[in-house]
Amino acid sequence: MMEIIQVKVPSIACEACAKSITQAIKTHESDAEVNVDIDKKVVSVKTKASEESIKQIITAVGHQVE
Repeated sequence: MMEIIQVKVPSIACEACAKSITQAIKTHESDAEVNVDIDKKVVSVKTKASEESIKQIITAVGHQVE
């Protein structure tokens, strides 16, 4: 079952950050739907993956998660 996971990522500053996070998540979870809100610094992911694995993917591309 797909769940929506929201992760606060305070290091998101621009469209390039959003793209790198989206690409990294899609690489690991090809069926995931990723939405990055740059103003709110929140990444929303509709996925079968766990919240922990999504956080690990985001930190692997150089961002901090809360």
